Amino acid sequence: MGAEEVPSVPFSSNAMDNADYTDTELVHAVRKALASVQNGDTDDYSQLKTVMCHKDYSDFDAVANYDFDAVAQLETVLRILSVSVACIDVVHHEDLLRTIFGMSLWFQKPNVMDALVGLIISLAVISGKYLDPCLNMLISNFIQPNFKHEVSQTQLVKKKQEVLPRVHVALHKISYLIPLAPSKLVPILAQNMPSIYEKGPSVVTYVDNLLKLENSSIGKVVGSVILMMVMERMRDLDLEIGCDDILQDDSNRGMFDMELEDAVESTMNEGDEFPVGDLKQNTSGGNVVSELLDKLMVLFFDHLESCQNSGRLDEVFEILFQSFENYILNTYRSKFSQFLMFYACSLDPEYCGVRFASKLLDIYLSRNKPRLTRMSAVAYLASYLSRGKFLPASFVASMLKRLVDDCAEYCKTCNDDVKPEAHQVFYSGCQAILYVLCFQMRSILDIPRFQLQLTSLESILSHKLNPLMVCLPSVVSEFLKQAKAGGLFIVSEAFIFDDLHESELSRAFGGFERLDTFFPFDPCLLKMSSSYISPNFNFWLMEKTTYEEDDDDELCDEVIVNGDADSEEDCDDDVELDSEMNKMFVTPKHSFMQETERLLKMPSRIRPSTSPPESFLI
Repeated sequence: MGAEEVPSVPFSSNAMDNADYTDTELVHAVRKALASVQNGDTDDYSQLKTVMCHKDYSDFDAVANYDFDAVAQLETVLRILSVSVACIDVVHHEDLLRTIFGMSLWFQKPNVMDALVGLIISLAVISGKYLDPCLNMLISNFIQPNFKHEVSQTQLVKKKQEVLPRVHVALHKISYLIPLAPSKLVPILAQNMPSIYEKGPSVVTYVDNLLKLENSSIGKVVGSVILMMVMERMRDLDLEIGCDDILQDDSNRGMFDMELEDAVESTMNEGDEFPVGDLKQNTSGGNVVSELLDKLMVLFFDHLESCQNSGRLDEVFEILFQSFENYILNTYRSKFSQFLMFYACSLDPEYCGVRFASKLLDIYLSRNKPRLTRMSAVAYLASYLSRGKFLPASFVASMLKRLVDDCAEYCKTCNDDVKPEAHQVFYSGCQAILYVLCFQMRSILDIPRFQLQLTSLESILSHKLNPLMVCLPSVVSEFLKQAKAGGLFIVSEAFIFDDLHESELSRAFGGFERLDTFFPFDPCLLKMSSSYISPNFNFWLMEKTTYEEDDDDELCDEVIVNGDADSEEDCDDDVELDSEMNKMFVTPKHSFMQETERLLKMPSRIRPSTSPPESFLI
């Protein structure tokens, strides 16, 4: 006896609703409609496409507007197609496939989402020619679409909770069934990344889901690509925040004065640990970009915490540094994206914190690296050693010793007089040493053996290359002031400790601004990001210099932070403190300095990392 013949049921939308038809009969009807196309009979197939080309429905629509029959028909057809994928032909059913791959989960009800995801998984598994479009369809749902009607935050959160987990489950099922699938994701992830001109929530949603992929089994294959992709996008957004989008300060104030005065002017809310600056409102879109970058950085910070909790941070750090070296280290005007590295180091000082400084120093000391790369690396190193509260004094001292030894060796082989353009790398190293000591001198001098490691510094500064006349005057002035008070040098008469005036040689690079203004880890002004950075960040306000007394420091710090007039009257040394702060920087006195005034407009506390003008990129 042969198999029982299935009754022939013509495909129609009514057939999908007819309770008299069995599931087997409906499957047969759909498969017959698919097969009829090859025989030139397209009536049933056209009916099938009509059901597929439905109006998009979502939970945001009023219930009264639902066509429940159409939704049920669509769900039924999708479920039947998922068990009939062998009957779908890439040529004859091209328009049907185009409709399937163009459907968005965001506009479907949950039961339709499940049916559609099931179909996509079946198509991906049945044939390699469907794998790429299936993966692309799923990844495209990482992007939050624009809804026709206003959507409340509650509705949006609910929809995300319905859509995004289904996408991740589908990707992991496909990857499990087809081991090569994750490698196929690399170009698809890049292709679907929202444009740099897209400033809406879609970028945040997309990056959030990329990071979730990186933290999954799929990340073992595409994790490095994802991290680099995200860091590159953050760098691009960072570059869109121009100097005019940031609050500007008087260029005549010294870099240390600025941070102190800005702390006085800032209003601290109850529970705030440190005062945080802000980006100014404008109509150019800069503030929108800064808010977007702030959200993305917080996502990345949370991801790094997750990596630390799962024991993956060491592995992820190596990829981060590679991305940092490729996209940020030599980037012109990077202001905030570098703090991803700072936060990773603060989470794991013993490994990431040490590795970051060591890698930067190795780049600086490498004679095979480009000159500008070496200068960038040592500038990052100086700012990092100065600002990282999590770095022990012993480690900072060891890094300084290697810098001092290199500069001392350079002096032994060089007989030139002051030639800034000829010895830019050397002067950058010297300024890095001075800058770090402005922050760390007191902790270094407290340990005699740390001080002994800097014995060569005096010979470097007294060499006829005369780095004190080339480095940034406010750094030199603060360094000499602390060196005198702390007794850093035995022969202190070798240097001018008082009434230091800004030398023309300090700007002798003919517009080359990097040596003067490159302090990449000055306080971060992105509000949410700053809350992650501040607990592990050395603010100048909190630093103890060699010329300050402990008791007076505490009292005067209270005056500065709280701005209490009564407390100021109780601080006998407040006038003296103001006087000392004013000596940190000397107003430019030379007429030619006015030509570089534009370059000094941005306050040091937020001064972006900069590259030299194109004329120097030889």
